[in-house]
Amino acid sequence: QEGVVWPVEVACKSSSAAFHCRILAMMPVSEPDLVPARRGLAAACGAAMIAGSTAFSAGSAPTARPSASAKASLSEPKIVQVESSSRAGPEATAGATMAGGALALLVSGKRKSRGRARKGARLVQTVRPAVPPGVYCDAQEACQRRKTRTVMVGDVPVGSEHAIATQTMTTTLTHDVEATVAQVKKCADMGIDIVRITVQGMREAKACEGIKKRLLEDGYKTAIVADIHFTPKVALVCADFVDKVRVNPGNFADGRKSFDTLSELTAEDIKEATDAIEESLTPLVLKLKEQGKAMRIGVNHGSLSERILFQYGDSPEGMVASAIEFGEICRKHDFHNFIFSMKSSNPQVMVNAYRSLAREMYKLGWDYPLHLGVTEAGGGSDGRIKSAVGIGALLQDGLGDTIRVSLTEDPEFEAKPCISLRGVAERAIGKGVAPFNEHSERRNGVFSRRKCEFPLDIPLNQDGTVLSRITVKEMKDMDTKTLVERLGLRLRADGDIQKDWKSIDVMVVDGMVPPGVGVKIKTLLDIPMGVICKEGPNVPEGATVMLESEKAAQGDSQPERVGGYALVFTGDESEEIMQKALKNVKPRMMLLKPTSGDARTFTSRRFFAAVSQIEEGKSVPTMLWYTYPKAEGQDEDDVVVRASADFGSLFVDGMGEGILWDAEDLNADDLRESSFNLLQASRMRISKTEFISCPSCGRTLFNLQETTAKIQERTGHLPGVRVAIMGCIVNGPGEMADADFGYVGSGVGKVDLYVNYDVVKRAIPSEEAVEALVDLIKEHGRWQDPSDGDDDEVEAEVGAVAVI
Repeated sequence: QEGVVWPVEVACKSSSAAFHCRILAMMPVSEPDLVPARRGLAAACGAAMIAGSTAFSAGSAPTARPSASAKASLSEPKIVQVESSSRAGPEATAGATMAGGALALLVSGKRKSRGRARKGARLVQTVRPAVPPGVYCDAQEACQRRKTRTVMVGDVPVGSEHAIATQTMTTTLTHDVEATVAQVKKCADMGIDIVRITVQGMREAKACEGIKKRLLEDGYKTAIVADIHFTPKVALVCADFVDKVRVNPGNFADGRKSFDTLSELTAEDIKEATDAIEESLTPLVLKLKEQGKAMRIGVNHGSLSERILFQYGDSPEGMVASAIEFGEICRKHDFHNFIFSMKSSNPQVMVNAYRSLAREMYKLGWDYPLHLGVTEAGGGSDGRIKSAVGIGALLQDGLGDTIRVSLTEDPEFEAKPCISLRGVAERAIGKGVAPFNEHSERRNGVFSRRKCEFPLDIPLNQDGTVLSRITVKEMKDMDTKTLVERLGLRLRADGDIQKDWKSIDVMVVDGMVPPGVGVKIKTLLDIPMGVICKEGPNVPEGATVMLESEKAAQGDSQPERVGGYALVFTGDESEEIMQKALKNVKPRMMLLKPTSGDARTFTSRRFFAAVSQIEEGKSVPTMLWYTYPKAEGQDEDDVVVRASADFGSLFVDGMGEGILWDAEDLNADDLRESSFNLLQASRMRISKTEFISCPSCGRTLFNLQETTAKIQERTGHLPGVRVAIMGCIVNGPGEMADADFGYVGSGVGKVDLYVNYDVVKRAIPSEEAVEALVDLIKEHGRWQDPSDGDDDEVEAEVGAVAVI
């Protein structure tokens, strides 16, 4: 037919790594002209067979409406599996090259006709490659960016061929055009590429026109995204003025959730619901397609639809199902300019959800970009660490094309951690280790922690041990009070030293111990606190002796002693060295200290895979010891973000039982505080109240930053309690699933209080709501009065600490 173009793509993967080709052909096809099209496919398949390909596929898709017979012949992907026992040699590769060249000649004729047919056409990749089980990223042993198509968001390209784009969201009232424009400019000046604005009604939708116009007049081409919840009609209006529309599958068509109205769900119910979604979404899809604009299918763990919750539970599987439903509707209308996001306030859930979606897209042959973010991360160091744990873990595996760090702060302050995370990704690309076998189901989405045997003579915390390095010189110069403060201990008025909620568990002494320092170490051991130091005459009984793996493997078996030994590995040792060292020493714990700052994630995964196969080491607790020296152009925020990404990429997969964060840019107090925050963000050790706090936007019904500060001041001393603070209803009820108590704006000056999913108090005046929350915590037996001073009785035990 005149104007019909069939993009044909053939992917071939050889049985050896020596040959990998992709052949792309664009050809005009009319109904009598199917033979050359089939011949083109045959030539490409022949090239794959010559190369000894074990798996390849070919597909085609129309970019305009074909005739019925043409559609029947070519519109569906054709899957072909080829088995070959031979490997591709030089002759085979040369033959494949010739075959590819033949295909190019075959489809290069009739240039005029080809040019006419191609005009206005869009290439759609429809390859369905054979994918091994568990694949969610391009490489197991190195960081390689997942290959995606490019989605244009205004003038900003998003995809694997481009730098990772940074994003934020305004907190102004969108209908206040002047204030919103000023905030967008401030964000753009800080290095933000894309800014999202909330559009909750027609007034805000119409304001988008003025916002975009003013920005362009002032020379700002910053891409603008409309954030839509509950209102498909509003989305259609603002689509005329913005560069991208974000829709939330949980509430775009399904509306507000009550969580308790469904008792059963039939196939007819599911079809009715999906039909309703398609009816609501299709007009927006067609409009964005017509205007060449983009969409984000933004799934949120806290706002899954009631139907999805009923079908899949509050799970990553439900998030993936929700995303795929909306993606299929876009694809049905040949609209491919969209991006996925899978956000959660829980970094572990978030990482699992993105991996699960990537795994599903590999199976389907989809190549849409990913927008990464941990939602409701909070503010300050907590928010940056929690975001870096989730986003960084994915970036280290090559997933992610645009990112947002959601902070309960003004939006321009999100720029710096976003840029730092982009730096993490850029440094990681291409770095890795030699291929290895993981011996686990991690890549298939199965989470498990190592089953460790914790020693009786070292007070390790089974939920996550915090270690700190201190030099002999530092220790020698410290009096008791200074040493106690340095380690986060509590010195009572009577001179007794006790552990607190955030005391260091184990101290690592750097250097040979002189006599005076040995006395101080004995004092710490009596608290009890773990102390690791090099072997020497002044090391008191009960201290743990630190040995290097290479020397331990070459020496004799070590005698048993109180405090035992800590064995230091770099992660580069052979399995033979590891086995000999573990057999000779029988350590109480291991310290994994990579020599290089590159590829720590992969070095550590390889180490844990190897030690899992060694009987003497598979149940030994392992502490991650990562060092971050000073570097030009690096500040404290960079170090916090980079380290959180490194440690978090292991902790979210259950690898590592403790943390020794060694950084020259941070002081001892900041390192200790950040270590505890990182363990809590990784869902390991809970050492304080956790606040799930949204970043605020134009929907927020109270001053979120001030209210969060008030709630933190009143409830911040309650370890193990999770409080969600939500500015509005959009994500509020859903995020209660991950919190014990919730504080949610329900109207102007009104707040609803939740216990888990259930709203228990409604429409409380905002000036009374903080105290009402405190009363609610007391009613449920989770309250304890804050400590008044040093003379209070303090429980030394924190969590599951094993002591003699």
